[in-house]
Amino acid sequence: MVSMKRVMIPTCLALVIVAGTSLISSRAQATRAPGQQPSASGPPPSANPLNVALPKRYPANQSTPIDGVPFDVGKQPYGVAFDGQCIWTANSGDGTVTKLRPGNGKIVGSFKVGGAPVGLTFDGANIWVTNSDDATVTKLRASDGKVLGTFAVGKQPWWLAFDGANIWVGDNQGTTVAKLRASDGKVLGYFNIGGGAYGIAFDGANIWVANGVELWKLRASDGTNLAVFTALGGGSGVAFDGANIWVALADKNTVLKF
Repeated sequence: MVSMKRVMIPTCLALVIVAGTSLISSRAQATRAPGQQPSASGPPPSANPLNVALPKRYPANQSTPIDGVPFDVGKQPYGVAFDGQCIWTANSGDGTVTKLRPGNGKIVGSFKVGGAPVGLTFDGANIWVTNSDDATVTKLRASDGKVLGTFAVGKQPWWLAFDGANIWVGDNQGTTVAKLRASDGKVLGYFNIGGGAYGIAFDGANIWVANGVELWKLRASDGTNLAVFTALGGGSGVAFDGANIWVALADKNTVLKF
């Protein structure tokens, strides 16, 4: 019978082995080729919180850019929206919305909605468009442009925002914004903003609306007015960058950062 002897490694030698192994691992990481991804077992890379406000880069728009080349759509296009694959325009001159591929501008479809469509927004599955002359909004399935419903709202609906569950509609001729349930278009409430809505945005918790003079902040959950800020006149377009609200002042040739 062969005698088996257990070999005992001194504690100090074991520590040296562990330290050497760690050093080799560290050197291997330090010498990783540029662009090589770390092991899947390692910690996740730190995230930039501002990326919450950025559109994702979808494969559909990764073709060679065609700068400055116009593409024909409908008459008098106003609002523009992206659904993750295609670009949509609201054509106020002929009551249609146009769907086209961003890579080459090819028109995928043109769909009839209401009178003088202006604003567009995407809810993750559907395109919503305001019909300013008809005081309605239309919901179209983004995949094929099928009209899923047209809903009465306000006096002259203009711009739109989506809060993750509801569609907010700014009224250009009234003094309110409307909140519609995205699933079925039911109006959940009208909320005062002191004037006609010229721009609207969602920051993840609140709805911001510019009425041409002031900037209003409403809690998205219930429409409660949280604050009103002086926008120095001319407040129109509104955008969220992940931390701040930006307001375009058409009469001042400037933008304000809140």
